[in-house]
Amino acid sequence: MNDFSHFDGDGNAVMVDVSGKDNTRREAAAQGRIYVGREVYEKIKEQKIEKGDVLSVARIAGIMGAKQTSSLIPLCHVLLIHKCSIDFTMRKEDHSIKAVCTVKTTGKTGVEMEALTGVQIALLTIYDMCKAVNKSMSMGDIHLLEKSGGKSGSFCYEDHKISNDETEDDSGKD
Repeated sequence: MNDFSHFDGDGNAVMVDVSGKDNTRREAAAQGRIYVGREVYEKIKEQKIEKGDVLSVARIAGIMGAKQTSSLIPLCHVLLIHKCSIDFTMRKEDHSIKAVCTVKTTGKTGVEMEALTGVQIALLTIYDMCKAVNKSMSMGDIHLLEKSGGKSGSFCYEDHKISNDETEDDSGKD
């Protein structure tokens, strides 16, 4: 059986034992997108959603979500997160908002799940704050962009550079 399996010799689910691994610097970034439609897009841009500043609240929620990953994902290790950020880019051409979550730590296991959780929670918060205006929003394109550190080394999503070619509305950048 693999030393880093989530199953023991009897097939029981177990948390992977990382106690013998060295502490290394680890970083991960994940992204996702929510398609909100023209009306919601304009209301977010003009900060006219009745519940408040959507992107500020979604940023805080995403960071909180990343910090709670081990409570949400079975067998996920509790990590001391050193940095977590959520950045948004508003895209007028398809009325979408891209969220990118970056997480850093020094430890024995990576922060990919924390970055992915942060993105998901940020997008869900946007939906929650805007659903009174339009419930037809959809989320997608959620994936790990890159990770570094640890025994497995670095990873970069093959289409990661595609985001540089997007037409973006700078008003949503933070």
